[in-house]
Amino acid sequence: MIEVAVIALRWLQYSGAVVLLGVPLFLLYSFRGGDGPNLVWARPTLIVATTVVALGSLAALVAQTAVMAGSLSEALKPASISFMVTGMALGMALVARAVVAGLALVAIVALKPGRVLWTVLATVGVIVTTSFAWTGHGAATEGPGGLWHLTAAVIHAVSAALWLGALAALTMLLLRRTTPDDPAIHRALRGFAGLGTLAVGLLVLSGLGNSWFMIGPARVAGLGTSLYGQLLIAKLVLFALMLVLAADNRFRLTPMLGSVLAGGEDPRQALQRLRRSVVAETLIGAVLIAVVAFMGTLAPPSAM
Repeated sequence: MIEVAVIALRWLQYSGAVVLLGVPLFLLYSFRGGDGPNLVWARPTLIVATTVVALGSLAALVAQTAVMAGSLSEALKPASISFMVTGMALGMALVARAVVAGLALVAIVALKPGRVLWTVLATVGVIVTTSFAWTGHGAATEGPGGLWHLTAAVIHAVSAALWLGALAALTMLLLRRTTPDDPAIHRALRGFAGLGTLAVGLLVLSGLGNSWFMIGPARVAGLGTSLYGQLLIAKLVLFALMLVLAADNRFRLTPMLGSVLAGGEDPRQALQRLRRSVVAETLIGAVLIAVVAFMGTLAPPSAM
């Protein structure tokens, strides 16, 4: 039961970090050349994300301590928590993650929505996202390849958050729009296309680097024989599905919407197709994060 809680809390933290990084970057990038649409949803969404990261990190500290101590009752003892925080890198990271997320929450309340706030939150998002790589498999490699593996893990985590968080922002924007003929929709979609392309390229390159260290060429043939390998295969299938949807959005549905808007036609049908595709891509991304959260609790083939 505790192990299930650890996975669920990892998923919550990952999801919150994704939104905390990707949403403000999307807002900065997509609307830098104009006023943009009504973004009343942005502040509540980011408040929820920072709260999830902060509370999820503290709850994960208790859950991880319970795993180490053998029971939840032992984990709740001050001595056990203290040892986890002061003697374990994971405990320190969880506390630091909660504190940084708390500071981000203060910034959201204190600052007006705009470029300054989005920049602050994007910076916090990078710090929070990087902390996952710093305490994950990427930091476990020893020897001369350790720095390369950690670098690949950091790039992989940040680029994934960039893509999935921007996708979440686009989903919120599409679901909350009331005037489908607003050209800001098309501008946001084009902005997302640029972010998505950059993120996918970094994901592929860093993913290959991670696989080299955690699996290795000699173990690829037997990948399906371990639970970690099976989850990795599932992750790749989900990633491929997202790529198919993303390509369809960028090269067919978004240009179609642009043509409809330029011709003065009713854009509702074209927008509805985009909305369905983006929502589907977002849901697949949420499942992919769950798979990654599960994988993070397992030893990779290279450690066996």
